[in-house]
Amino acid sequence: MDSLKKKGNITPNFIPANPTINTANMGLAQNCANPCCFFCIMKEPDSSLRRAGMASCFKEMPLRDNREDVLVLSGIWNIAMAQPDDPELPSLGIFDCMVEFAEKAVKSGVIPPLMELLRGKISWVEQRVAVRALGHLASYERTFKAVAAYEDEVVKLAMLLASSCLDVVYVNFVGIKDMHKRLKYHSDLLTRGVGGIEMENQKAEEWASQLQCWSIYLLNCFACKERSLNLICKQEFLKELCKMWGGLVNHTSPAGVGLIRILCHSKIGRKSISGCKEILENLCHLSRSSDDWQYVGIDCLILLLKDPDTRYKVLEATTLFLIDLVELKSLGDRSNLGEAITNALLLDYKPSSKLRFKNSKVQGALQEIWELKVGKREREKMMSEEKVEGRRVLIELIKQQANRLFRLGGIEAAVRSYTEALDACPLKLRKERMVLYSNRAQCHLLLGDPDAAIRDTTRALCLCTPANCHSKSLWRRSQAYDMKGLARESLMDCLMFVNGCINSEMTNKQEKISYHAARMISKQMEKTWLFAGAQKRPTISDHVKEVQDSDEEDYETERWNEELEYKLITKMMTEKKSTACSLSGLSTIIEEPLKLKEGNKRPELKMGRRRNRVVVAQSM
Repeated sequence: MDSLKKKGNITPNFIPANPTINTANMGLAQNCANPCCFFCIMKEPDSSLRRAGMASCFKEMPLRDNREDVLVLSGIWNIAMAQPDDPELPSLGIFDCMVEFAEKAVKSGVIPPLMELLRGKISWVEQRVAVRALGHLASYERTFKAVAAYEDEVVKLAMLLASSCLDVVYVNFVGIKDMHKRLKYHSDLLTRGVGGIEMENQKAEEWASQLQCWSIYLLNCFACKERSLNLICKQEFLKELCKMWGGLVNHTSPAGVGLIRILCHSKIGRKSISGCKEILENLCHLSRSSDDWQYVGIDCLILLLKDPDTRYKVLEATTLFLIDLVELKSLGDRSNLGEAITNALLLDYKPSSKLRFKNSKVQGALQEIWELKVGKREREKMMSEEKVEGRRVLIELIKQQANRLFRLGGIEAAVRSYTEALDACPLKLRKERMVLYSNRAQCHLLLGDPDAAIRDTTRALCLCTPANCHSKSLWRRSQAYDMKGLARESLMDCLMFVNGCINSEMTNKQEKISYHAARMISKQMEKTWLFAGAQKRPTISDHVKEVQDSDEEDYETERWNEELEYKLITKMMTEKKSTACSLSGLSTIIEEPLKLKEGNKRPELKMGRRRNRVVVAQSM
């Protein structure tokens, strides 16, 4: 509520009348003629009077016609959605107030004109407004039926928008380099008449991301009620869905993977997803990344493994990925994830069972999990502290030997020594095992084995506290993902690595790695740019060339960017700038929470991580 109190500095305009509240001591501004000003109520130092005033305000807002209410509602709504765990605003009736306004909008006949805009009557800019408004109305039980009256058309249009909006925005705006050939009212709306082509492109990227994410959210409203699943679960759409993530400008929406998770809560959805190779592969990579939505990918795979009808369709494809996560303790506010993964993988497994898999490595992976989580754990229960300390000394000696072999160029011999140390290391020595896994991963990188490097770095990142915070492992996994051509995963790890360097006190090391990190981020941002797919499509490129002049400054711009990116990242690391202060002015995508069988709340920790990444990326 501190953020609400800060709004008290705004010039007050209104507040609901309440004769039971003593307004004499509310500290009204001298220029405020309204005795019922909401912002003045927020200045009230007495919490009980302030709460009573706010509750009265929320009750009376729907009963009056005052356009100034929009300012208050917009601010309070964003605060309530940004702080979902704060019970004060919901308890005072903010959501009930919004439902009242939603019902009034439906009764006034707002849905038919919104449908016209959604059909593309004007342009993509108006479609963005329409899809957001319809998603808002579909969020409430009392107004959902009004939107569901157009269910078939709404779902089809939302699917089409989610799939094609990036191409549309690129063709009609971003791809047109000449500002004079762009629609003027689009440019004015995006930048409010201030700013050049760079600002227009940046805002257009943000709006395109919102259009895609809000279209997916509208589909979420139907999917969580298990409606129109026959349309949403079409294989063609699911293949595209797993690639929809909204880009780095998307701070808060789970986008495509969020809808996939909702589908995994239904039998029809699990059946469709288990038969889509592209989605399974994407979920596996997401579960072994440092992306903010890593836990969503893990949840999806666990749901598929627990369903008897889909378990053996996905077990072979997921085991070799999830085995690296069995020692993961927590992600944000989600605890015991490693145990949940272990239970899902070993649900009906027995050491004596002889299950046949096409990939022989799957059987070995299940045996390794059993040995690690059951066999070795049982043996170490009786291990004394003296014996543990003795093992620690032995492991340190073996590690020093492996380090010496590594420096002398004996990479394969170093791998064997690190493996020997890991086999002898007790499970409770998590820090020592983290270092051993990370060092062995570096050897795999030099040997040209990115898959083994990803396995070891992922295990190292699961062992550190908190998860995904070991800088060396993040950088090594980023390199390994780059070798495999997984640009998004490489980018997320590299951004996490850079953020760690900014917050670190190891200044000398920062300067040594800053250039390489900047080059990696620049490379992966180019590949994962929101409009990269649209830019590469031949038909779209040809169309854009027809409406724009050739850009003769491409070479000079590229060379200037290369010099600038190195200077910026070096300056950030050496000066240790705070990332929080750079977040002002970045609008976010706030979504209403959907009620699922399991909570779909995002840990507060993760929101900050994604925003920090955006700051670093934008500095490039």
